Amino acid sequence: MSSRKSCKAIAFFTIAPVGIKSTSIGSYVAAAIAAIDEVKGLNYEITPMGTVMEANSLEPILEAVKVAHEAMVAKGILRVESTLIIDDRRDKPRTMKDKVNAVKKYMKQL
Repeated sequence: MSSRKSCKAIAFFTIAPVGIKSTSIGSYVAAAIAAIDEVKGLNYEITPMGTVMEANSLEPILEAVKVAHEAMVAKGILRVESTLIIDDRRDKPRTMKDKVNAVKKYMKQL
């Protein structure tokens, strides 16, 4: 992943199957991430609680959500729940790394 990609949209995304008999959802999430990996113009990082995505516009992020849902449906899931939080920055380009670095900078000032 490029460290200085000019991004306008950063998003946090979680997805989960509903109605499965197990408490383990890793295989379903893996299928969703594999689908997201095919979306052009999207960078992402998997975290323990969700996936952070960045793109130059909203379209790749929204496409990622769509393909992630379809990947779960393809695995036989009939109900999928997801949460999407979007930071659509239009004043200046920022990346995921920029946001983390800003917090670290402020932490040093404490």
